[in-house]
Amino acid sequence: MARIAGVDLPKRKRIEIGLTYIFGIGRSTSKQIIQKCNIDPNTKTDELSESEINSIRQLITNEYNVEGELRTIVSMNIKRLMDLGSYRGIRHRKSLPVRGQRTSTNARTRKGPKRTAVKKKGAVTKK
Repeated sequence: MARIAGVDLPKRKRIEIGLTYIFGIGRSTSKQIIQKCNIDPNTKTDELSESEINSIRQLITNEYNVEGELRTIVSMNIKRLMDLGSYRGIRHRKSLPVRGQRTSTNARTRKGPKRTAVKKKGAVTKK
């Protein structure tokens, strides 16, 4: 089983699809990587030679931000927006949709489950 960027790639899938299991690599990026390494896109992951795996591994580490490194970059970008106090940062902080979607109805995934309003009990009066 090929292990690239800390991810075990599936054995029976084509290398073009297998690379997409790595966070930060989609279909188009995997095609670019395969082209640069001169590998047939229809090759299954378990059919790759050790030298081909090493060339893919080297290319990914040198040219792309993937997995943990990319996750930290994304989280730092969100934190920066929140520290700036920008509109997007405030929306992130309040766990509301960031990109202009309506919130009067829908947006349940982002807002979480419905919270029922709690009625205040009548103020206790002294006799």
